Amino acid sequence: MNMNDLFSLQGRVALVTGGSRGIGRMIAAGFLAQGARVYISARKAAACDETARELSSIGPCVSLPADVSSVAGAQALAAAFAAREGKLDILVNNAGAAWGAPFDEFPESGWDKVVDLNLKAPFFLTQALSAQLRLAAQTRPAKVINIASIDGISVNPQETYSYAASKAGLIQLTRRMALRLVKDNIVVSAIAPGAFASDMNRTARDQADEVIKHIPAGRIGRDEDMAGAAIYLASTAGDYVVGSTLVVDGGVTHAR
Repeated sequence: MNMNDLFSLQGRVALVTGGSRGIGRMIAAGFLAQGARVYISARKAAACDETARELSSIGPCVSLPADVSSVAGAQALAAAFAAREGKLDILVNNAGAAWGAPFDEFPESGWDKVVDLNLKAPFFLTQALSAQLRLAAQTRPAKVINIASIDGISVNPQETYSYAASKAGLIQLTRRMALRLVKDNIVVSAIAPGAFASDMNRTARDQADEVIKHIPAGRIGRDEDMAGAAIYLASTAGDYVVGSTLVVDGGVTHAR
């Protein structure tokens, strides 16, 4: 066993959706530092391009702007990637949305937007990239990492009905996809983050002192916490982790 290579991503190709900011950017930066060539995608082209330029100081990073909230959008991203690469070693389904509203006022649009992006997109993008994943899997396990949330495991007091349901569904979808795709040497797993500072989690970003009162570890997540978890699952070290969800939350789910 060569421990120096266990967590290496040298020579691997990764695609990270929602990679222009927040958790997606943390993961992309970590992959680059471990030697991967990384493609990032995001709906806003200018932000995606700018992040790719910034991350290129670490390693080769390419911007592929796309809106994966529809099947057509997922297929378009897959086609754009396939035009540049023959194989895909690592797919991170991170693009997501949230919606909060009181129970009596929660709209159908708040379900459609969130479920389409958080739950349907990971399935249909993985499906659209299956040929590239299977090609990579001919030589070593290819990886699909779905970014869920602790809100899909334990109940958040906020009224984010569609978000919680979509993330719980994604955890179960991860299990179902994993059992099928491991037959093709494609290993599917998930990460359930807790509080990390991001545009989506503005509370953790802007009110960290209040948030940490409810975190047993006494702090919000750092970039290296998320990068480390993703590198573990993406690398040889995570080859035998099939269908599991890695909780990265500083102990919050045990304290709720």
